[in-house]
Amino acid sequence: METKLLLTIPDCCARLGLGRSKIYQLINDGSIPVVRIGKSVRVEAKALEEWVARLQAEAAGEQGE
Repeated sequence: METKLLLTIPDCCARLGLGRSKIYQLINDGSIPVVRIGKSVRVEAKALEEWVARLQAEAAGEQGE
C-alpha cells in the first residue's frame, strides 16, 4: 500500500477524526503547517504525525507534574 506524502484536508479529517472546520482552525493558528500548491492546500503526512507526537508529549508532561 502506497502512503501519500501530502494529504488533503479530507484526508487529515479522516486520519485525525476531526471535522473540516477544526482542521482549518489548526492550520490558521499555525499548529499544523501546510504546503500550498497554487490554490491547493496540503498537509505533509510527516508534519501531521509530528503534531500528534507533540500533543502526546505535552499530555505526558502534564500527567507527570
